[in-house]
Amino acid sequence: MRVILAEDSTLLREGLVRLLAEEGHEVLAAVGDAEALLAEVEARQPDVVVADVRMPPTHTDEGLRAALEIRRRRPEVGVLVLSQYVEKRYATELLTSDSGGVGYLLKDRVVQVDEFLDALERVGQGQAAFDPEVVRRLLARSTRTDPLSRLTARERDVLGEMAQGHTNAAIAGRLHVSQSAVEKHINAIFDKLELSGTTGYSRRVLAVLRYLGS
Repeated sequence: MRVILAEDSTLLREGLVRLLAEEGHEVLAAVGDAEALLAEVEARQPDVVVADVRMPPTHTDEGLRAALEIRRRRPEVGVLVLSQYVEKRYATELLTSDSGGVGYLLKDRVVQVDEFLDALERVGQGQAAFDPEVVRRLLARSTRTDPLSRLTARERDVLGEMAQGHTNAAIAGRLHVSQSAVEKHINAIFDKLELSGTTGYSRRVLAVLRYLGS
């Protein structure tokens, strides 16, 4: 894939450049701030952007705002956001965008090379890839107001895997159940969360997360 990196840590940025090149991806540009990221995306038209949430000059949300702007301008470009912490406001805003090809990983996950590369591939294919810890935080709601309290333990497991962006076949393998069982659980989840009309892989994930973040 054609990738643009935006990360203000020179060490991490250069490490990602080498990793992606070794995996056969073409790194079109590697920049250290959001303004340069937007300029490079317009000039080079990548398949995927990998961007840190916090970048110069204020190190608050420049990267996230640039990622959302890229989604508005070029929805065909996948966006994988990296963050040091689980930041619910940032995650919810990105996850509830209207199209697929989005991901949110904690930086600790980047050192687990296989998981990082898998997330990158899924985002590049227009799917979703969310860090399990981010999903866990989004699912951790008070049972007093939590619609998830209606789900069984297995349905919650399936929902957690869905929210990470896994396909039905992948969920079946990870939970050691049949694919038909996964499909049955998913139908029950959508019925209980009043999302039975949702269609499409990425749309179902975003709909669930939008409901959780409401």
